[in-house]
Amino acid sequence: MQYERIYEGVFLERPNRFIAYIEIDGQVETVHVKNTGRCKELLTDRATIYVQHHDDDKRKTKYSLIAVEKDNLLINMDSQAPNKVVGEWIKEQEPFGEVKLLKPECKYGNSRFDFYLETATDKMFIEVKGVTLEEDGVVRFPDAPTERGVKHVEELIEAVKTGYEAYIFFVIQMKDAIYFAPNMKTHAAFGEALRNASRAGVNVLAYECQVEKDSIKMTKEVPVVLGHEGLYRMAEPLVDWYRKNKRELPWRDIKDPYRIWVSEIMLQQT
Repeated sequence: MQYERIYEGVFLERPNRFIAYIEIDGQVETVHVKNTGRCKELLTDRATIYVQHHDDDKRKTKYSLIAVEKDNLLINMDSQAPNKVVGEWIKEQEPFGEVKLLKPECKYGNSRFDFYLETATDKMFIEVKGVTLEEDGVVRFPDAPTERGVKHVEELIEAVKTGYEAYIFFVIQMKDAIYFAPNMKTHAAFGEALRNASRAGVNVLAYECQVEKDSIKMTKEVPVVLGHEGLYRMAEPLVDWYRKNKRELPWRDIKDPYRIWVSEIMLQQT
């Protein structure tokens, strides 16, 4: 997804969810904030931000907030971007097979999902959530309670029961994420709904993005941790410890299946 007419500025104040005051070249400007979430961790005093200038004279604000810098990390804040990058990714990569139909904003039950997709073999609903909340490389959703989000997850479970495939895409609007996890502190009900959905067959995926001041593109998949995060965090240091401290044992450096099998039997007997 590409932007045009991008300007750099400095964040000053956010008087409400929808607008912010910024400084561009010494002038104070009013900017439309598309992301109506809390975003307290991003919109800090004098943070470097990037805005898009609009040519439409009928708009009340001639700029929209696109991205913000946080600790040398550039984070896209455009709430419309996740749907657009997922749509582009599906059309370009065809990860589910050849696309026969891709329809945005499709109603099912009491919800309106972001995409309905048909391939030669499958019919699926896709719900997209943008993720901007990050702490030490761990990204979380939501940053504020979302009853609407819970309803969407529950409706996806019903879609699976009626024969559809269902996906929830968490689009991480930044790069270098270690893993994604639901924000249980902010809204535990959403996290529980997400776990129930995964057990019911809803595919829960997270992808990070390459973010530039004038573009955003979905790149690689990021691990999704729906269970105990401590167990996930434990794996990497344990593997590192093993690689550094493992003993030299005779069955570790051979590839002969018979000898390995004999070693396994001997170890079981002891």
